[in-house]
Amino acid sequence: MSKKYFGTDGIRGRVGEYPITPDFMLKLGWAAGMAFRKMGACKVLVGKDTRISGYMFESALEAGLTSAGADVMLLGPMPTPAIAYLSRTFQAEAGIVISASHNPHDDNGIKFFSGKGTKLPDELELMIEELLDTPMTVVESSKIGKVSRINDASGRYIEFCKSSVPTGTSFAGMKIVIDCAHGATYKVAPSVFRELGAEVVVLSAQPNGLNINDNCGSTHMGPLQAAVLAEHADLGIAFDGDGDRVLMVDHTGTIVDGDDLLFIIARDLHERGKLQGGVVGTLMSNLGLELALADLSIPFIRANVGDRYVIAELLERNWLVGGENSGHVVCFNHTTTGDAIIAALQVLMALKARNEGLAQTRQALRKCPQVLINVRFGGGESPLEHPAVKEASTRVTQAMAGRGRVLLRKSGTEPLVRVMVEGEDETQVRGYAEELAKLVTEVSA
Repeated sequence: MSKKYFGTDGIRGRVGEYPITPDFMLKLGWAAGMAFRKMGACKVLVGKDTRISGYMFESALEAGLTSAGADVMLLGPMPTPAIAYLSRTFQAEAGIVISASHNPHDDNGIKFFSGKGTKLPDELELMIEELLDTPMTVVESSKIGKVSRINDASGRYIEFCKSSVPTGTSFAGMKIVIDCAHGATYKVAPSVFRELGAEVVVLSAQPNGLNINDNCGSTHMGPLQAAVLAEHADLGIAFDGDGDRVLMVDHTGTIVDGDDLLFIIARDLHERGKLQGGVVGTLMSNLGLELALADLSIPFIRANVGDRYVIAELLERNWLVGGENSGHVVCFNHTTTGDAIIAALQVLMALKARNEGLAQTRQALRKCPQVLINVRFGGGESPLEHPAVKEASTRVTQAMAGRGRVLLRKSGTEPLVRVMVEGEDETQVRGYAEELAKLVTEVSA
């Protein structure tokens, strides 16, 4: 059964355009509260990132949840994975995150976590959608939910992150630049790394509601690259707006993406005999990652793009590590979802174990040239179904004769078609990608 509102990562869109409106959020809070109450007493945590519309949607969700009889605990601005963790520790029925992740401030959205800190099961999302299409009611006044605020949420999450490395771990002598994207990590991330002994230089940690992800963070790496070089730092760490993505920069200013980080973490666990199975990547993972893991006899499989699908494969196989080249990295040996701070800490532990810098440690992964072009389209029929696009994709795949890949897919969060070509010859790969992107643009017009 297809979903009307929920995408691969919750509900997301432009603020003020349906369904990202206060009246919808009121109804969504009520529908979610009604669905969660079917499991018994209902306590729901609500957190958000730093975009200005979060105030408006927090209030609307709070009203809807309490009208359904759910108690609400407000966390304020906190990273998405923190809400997953705190939902478990407070034994809540669910956690709700108000965030549009790496998108600009004029977008927003809603993500849900179960009381176990995992994505909601499809049947519960469908139940919420069914309730959204029914008239809203209010429980009798004696059963209306109460609202409280968790004032020590940041401290709890900081200690949780630090617990993902062995007691006594110190990063003393390491100089790190951290870009918080003016987002949800702006308080906790600097504290975590400083309390573990690192010298920390902080960028983009003055959120004003409008500057989240604005020329900063993991989607705009230039400022971090420049700062690492200017500060003569050992490395840089970039988070996205809600703190579930992480990318890095080595001491030379070179970007280290999610494939690199996944390889570094997996190899470290493998060398310590703690990997448990293999690694889950996605259709977008570089072919070089697959080959580098094969050299270590580490199994590798590809899931559909989206951390929901990576997590589903990890759960099915009882594996521990997976992620996306965009910077979602899941470490199931420590937490239940992608967590940028925890992933970064695991990378630092691997560097410490090998007594190497980031530039040296990543050298064992040799990437194949990969060109990704985003093509915006206006909705309606998918350009991927156009016969000319299908024919061109097949022709390019055949021309690379098994030494490369073509992947055309629609974004799950934005009106984009992602055109990706990967192979051994960068000039050839770029030419094919530009040819396909031009064709997708033409049939989308």
